[in-house]
Amino acid sequence: MSALDNRIIIVTGAASGIGKGIATRLAADGATVVVADLDETKSQETASALGNESIGLSVDVTDRAKVDAMTAEVIETFGRIDVLVNNAGWDKVEPFMESTAETWDRVIAINLIGTLNCTQSAAAHMIAAESGAVISIGSDAGRVGSSGEAVYSAAKGGIISFSKTFAREVARHNITANCVCPGPADTPLFAEISEDNPKLRTALEKAIPMRRLAHPHDLANAVAFFARPESAYVTGQTLSVSGGLTMA
Repeated sequence: MSALDNRIIIVTGAASGIGKGIATRLAADGATVVVADLDETKSQETASALGNESIGLSVDVTDRAKVDAMTAEVIETFGRIDVLVNNAGWDKVEPFMESTAETWDRVIAINLIGTLNCTQSAAAHMIAAESGAVISIGSDAGRVGSSGEAVYSAAKGGIISFSKTFAREVARHNITANCVCPGPADTPLFAEISEDNPKLRTALEKAIPMRRLAHPHDLANAVAFFARPESAYVTGQTLSVSGGLTMA
């Protein structure tokens, strides 16, 4: 029997990048994964490849009504939500003084408000069941700062702080809340934001003690730990997965 057999796990932003890596690892451990993503076609293609009766659902995490509709469909289909992984995110790298309020709104809406929307919606069902786990993808940018990512850092720092307080509030319901913080990761988003700065990858690889960017499976392994029933006494924690770039 695998570690996550029969677990129903929602992963947001799971059609590509880190989210897809997380979904793939969780399914390999036996979970049925709800691939929740803005791109409905890719979410369904990813879910089909995962097996385990996984499904793909379209959701805009910034829209609370759509988030509630997504969690309601999961409950109708499977009867419960065991784990929520808040992975959906977006960033635009630029000096803060050159950024605009429009960019701030989008960064905060997707990263922070999206996490709040999905957590509150899914946790209502977890509280009723007196069981569950919420795992949110933060960032080391939210722990130590990152040049060119001021608002992203603020949003991810908010996720870290939120996770700690939420963990305190729901512990009595046997629900855990933890945060996984990637360092620089080799994803489509990184390729997009580094397109105008080809030296960025090289500079980061020199700065990281393990001399490489994170791969999606590196983050997926950490998420899998928090999703396992064996970690049910671990809550309110922030785990950096950065190859040693930051150390607690």
